[in-house]
Amino acid sequence: MSWIPFKVSQPKKEVVSKTVERDFEREYEKLQKLEDQTKKLHKDLKKSTEADIAMSKAAVKIAADLRQNPVCEQDQGFLDSVAALDTAMRRMDSFNQEKVNQYQKTVIEPLKKYSRVFPSLNMAVKRREQALQEYKRLQSKVERFEDKERTGPNMVKLHQAKEELRPVREEFEAKNKQLLEEMPKFYQSRIDYLQPSFEALIRAQVVYFTEMHKIFSELTEQIDQEGLTDEQRERENEAKLGELRALSIVASD
Repeated sequence: MSWIPFKVSQPKKEVVSKTVERDFEREYEKLQKLEDQTKKLHKDLKKSTEADIAMSKAAVKIAADLRQNPVCEQDQGFLDSVAALDTAMRRMDSFNQEKVNQYQKTVIEPLKKYSRVFPSLNMAVKRREQALQEYKRLQSKVERFEDKERTGPNMVKLHQAKEELRPVREEFEAKNKQLLEEMPKFYQSRIDYLQPSFEALIRAQVVYFTEMHKIFSELTEQIDQEGLTDEQRERENEAKLGELRALSIVASD
């Protein structure tokens, strides 16, 4: 593990079976991916809501600026259209704020709280790894005395090493057992915890875009009238711009 700053001598006896270690690594890797995905989703949702707010406020400002533009004051029909746009943008901004508030309450905050659980989990895994390293160190120590000549002093040291090993082995086995039991449960619990938030996210979008359809349908009815196509408008604009360029005050030197 990355937090162990040194390698202990490996004992001859396998203290943890490869099967158990593979099972542990598999379960922990799933939780690491879950943590990364949760953090990424939380970050992306925050960026999305910030962008939504900025877009909505910009649309409101554009409509307000148009209403104050002298060009719009010359034609009452066009001024009415701009006023209708201004009202629609303000309504859009209001519903957008409701959507953002809903995101914050039902999705962003729950994700933030969920992310706070992972540091404790990672610390438990770290303590398990530290216990494993200590277990291996003391097991190697026992094996060294077992390989020595069976003299009285050596037998005493062997007995002491075994006594030192026993509580460490029991501590590791308890931590290992607990994590192997609880990591799969924690991973499975993500469904019960996160699914309601994701459902709320979808519902908030449905409500928002349903209201947007109503708002812009009403706006279309208010401003809809026979007019120029985009191509015709573009040609007309080019013609008008040509007339402006022909004026002496903007003529090139």
